Amino acid sequence: MDIFAIVTVLTILSAVFAYVNTKFLKLPFTIGLMIIAMGFTLAIIILGHFENRILVQSKELIASIDFRTLLLDVMLSFLLFAGALHTKLEDLAKQRGPIILFATFGILVSTFIVGSAFYYVAMWMGHPIDYIYCLLFGALISPTDPIAVLGILKDAQAPKKLEIKIVGESLFNDGVGVVVFLVLLSIAQRGIASVDAQDVGFLFFEEVFGGLALGLLMGWLGFKIMKSIDHYETEVLITLALVMGIHALAVSLHFSGPLAVVVAGIFIGNKSPEVAWSDSTKLYVDKFWELMDVFLNAILFVLIGFELLIVTLNGEYILLGLLAIPVTLIARYLALKGPIVFFNKRLEFIPKTDLIMTWGGIRGGISIALALALEPEMERDLFLTVTYVVVVFSIIFQGLTIGSLVKRILAKNT
Repeated sequence: MDIFAIVTVLTILSAVFAYVNTKFLKLPFTIGLMIIAMGFTLAIIILGHFENRILVQSKELIASIDFRTLLLDVMLSFLLFAGALHTKLEDLAKQRGPIILFATFGILVSTFIVGSAFYYVAMWMGHPIDYIYCLLFGALISPTDPIAVLGILKDAQAPKKLEIKIVGESLFNDGVGVVVFLVLLSIAQRGIASVDAQDVGFLFFEEVFGGLALGLLMGWLGFKIMKSIDHYETEVLITLALVMGIHALAVSLHFSGPLAVVVAGIFIGNKSPEVAWSDSTKLYVDKFWELMDVFLNAILFVLIGFELLIVTLNGEYILLGLLAIPVTLIARYLALKGPIVFFNKRLEFIPKTDLIMTWGGIRGGISIALALALEPEMERDLFLTVTYVVVVFSIIFQGLTIGSLVKRILAKNT
């Protein structure tokens, strides 16, 4: 199938699933779409036992979609910009200390704990894996996705300062997580003996700070251009071109595209409404990016459900995935604990912030995309299955219960 046909099929199925969820299931939007997509996929697998052609064609369709490229090179920048555009800098600045530590120190600590623990779990299971590959798993599973949980937190009337911590961390830890993964992937490919510590440090510095600087520069440039006109159609088009241009520049300069897009989105979203945009421009830009966010997330979560078709489903891999769930949760709790204790007195965190943020740390499509970036000899099939199990558990079970957890904790402390 050509690209237009694939997009058409995914869009039609997303719309049908969204209708079913809205009309009957009434689950949170993205969670409902993924559950229905998984149910649809299981139905295809069952039908495939009676009519093998259906299963073969379905697998060929999903295999023809380069999920890693689609998410990391196309969708991620738009999703991050849409989220950053509606993030208030004033709220972000108040929580900047813990957010920075969560997205940097937290990712590094989580990567090390998950990688080390999984190394021993796999060895205990009789499936020894090179330590560097386990660290790669730690890096790809550590970034979190706030999309599935934000609406639930609002319904639970979670305090704004808790919401901004989760949003701020997720906006930045995607970029940092990808950088950590790429550094570890380079070490795994070249061998630790051929990698100089100075080179690794420079690569990390170049990706992170280059991305931040590029985002600030391009955000300022876009703001200046939009300030010089008052034509909402053109200004919407400028924001769209800006995201695409930033990603292309970041790739060519070896900077972090996700971090650049986030910084540009925050700059434009906070500076332009008061200075550069008229009321009509603000309305149209906001609505355009809200719809872009909804559409891309619908496609993404439906694709996550369909990825079940290409995941290796054997008992050992699934068991390792189930064992990885408590490993990732404990690692996240420990990674968050240090920054929370450090900033607790001066910022007055709400009670059980560590527990809420641990359970609210939903893993999403970026983890699956990074798992697909592994080479076959790096235990890609195993890590893809393990990652899929962790992602599905976090989206469904954590996503559907985080609201009641927040309500219970808030009720006990009021």
